[in-house]
Amino acid sequence: MGEQPLFSAKAHVFQIDPATKRNWIPASKHAVTVSFFYDAGRSVYRIISVGGTQAIINSTITPNMTFTKTSQKFGQWADSRANTVYGLGFTSEQHLQQFAEQFKDLKEAARLVRDKSQEKFELLSPALSITTPQAPPLLDVNGCTEEKLFRSKSADMEQTTEKEQMRKMLSEGSICEISSEAELFSLRESNAKLLAALHEASSSIEQWKKQLAEYQEETDRLREQVAELEAQSSVSASGERGSEELMQTMAEMEALIKAKDEEIKILQGRKPDITDLEKEREEACKRVQDLEEKNAELENRVQSAESALAFSLDARNQVESEVQKVVENLDVKIYDLSNLRQNLSKLLEK
Repeated sequence: MGEQPLFSAKAHVFQIDPATKRNWIPASKHAVTVSFFYDAGRSVYRIISVGGTQAIINSTITPNMTFTKTSQKFGQWADSRANTVYGLGFTSEQHLQQFAEQFKDLKEAARLVRDKSQEKFELLSPALSITTPQAPPLLDVNGCTEEKLFRSKSADMEQTTEKEQMRKMLSEGSICEISSEAELFSLRESNAKLLAALHEASSSIEQWKKQLAEYQEETDRLREQVAELEAQSSVSASGERGSEELMQTMAEMEALIKAKDEEIKILQGRKPDITDLEKEREEACKRVQDLEEKNAELENRVQSAESALAFSLDARNQVESEVQKVVENLDVKIYDLSNLRQNLSKLLEK
């Protein structure tokens, strides 16, 4: 009669390192199925796990075995027959609890099977003693009977089993301590990684703040330049040279504004990896938006300054043309007056 599956669960399988007895060695690259089976022919319960074509776990459950939960998702048991310690890592605490309860139930079932087999043996022992003729007790050299020797040997065997149980308990305690140290090491490593990520995010925020401060200074400087240009545009005596310098300065300002816009877009595209810094990112985006609005306002003021300068140049040219016309009219009148004086002088001489 074949084995019957009783319970199955997915878990990562580990075995204790036989050399150090302290480190865990992965027996599977990924989570595999670990099942409880009942062998009706031999009346034994077994834990079996197969990876590909190779048996990873083949452990017979005995009443002396103990499944120990060393963490919320990890458990282990020692198999003296296989001379190893198995460890199972589950995906949740619930799966670990179900496996532990099943292990406990089958361990109790194995104890009942052992007790029943012992009862059968004890029932058969009196019948054998009746049919077998009793021989006189044999004496050894010192005069001790064979029965006393058997009792002394049984006492020694009991002491030996007690010592083995104590050693097993001590080894299980050391394995639990090893597992706790491994979990503590992994937690410390995770904490160090989180601290490094937090420091990196903090440094990136500081860089953002510095860049925003630089952009604000650039914006203030551009605003001062625009004010100076507006003051220069109000003076009409600057002439064509002043207009060329104004156009060149305006072109430089436009190039600076475009460069700042590109840097602002690059800053907007950067995002910190830690969710706690979302608030800082939103504030930075608001500041960038304010800078964009200020840049747009500066561009409008530059355009208005250009239009005012053009208007002032046209007015100056118009005034110069009118003055030139007046001067030409004065020259004509002066010429007419000189002719009139000549005519009067001629008339007076006659």
